[in-house]
Amino acid sequence: MIYKFKSPATGDLIMLGVHGDQMLRLLGREPAPRGIIEPADMPAASAALMAAITQDEAPPEDDDARQPPVGLRQRLWPVVEMLRRAHAADAPVVWGV
Repeated sequence: MIYKFKSPATGDLIMLGVHGDQMLRLLGREPAPRGIIEPADMPAASAALMAAITQDEAPPEDDDARQPPVGLRQRLWPVVEMLRRAHAADAPVVWGV
């Protein structure tokens, strides 16, 4: 599955299913083929994603642990920016419609 996130305030954002599922779970949502993030929910959604990015970038406790080649910051930053712009324009972010 591929997610195509859309908002009238931004360009479209496409994510592979596994990464879109992960992002939705970080927002406390179950992955679904359709959905909406309302402007009122965007500050909390952005904060949740930024908290996940901060946790992902924390130094590993195990010296042998390696960071993945593409971290959460690279995967989620476009979503954070989309939410910021959509919130400023009081526009929802939708997918699957």
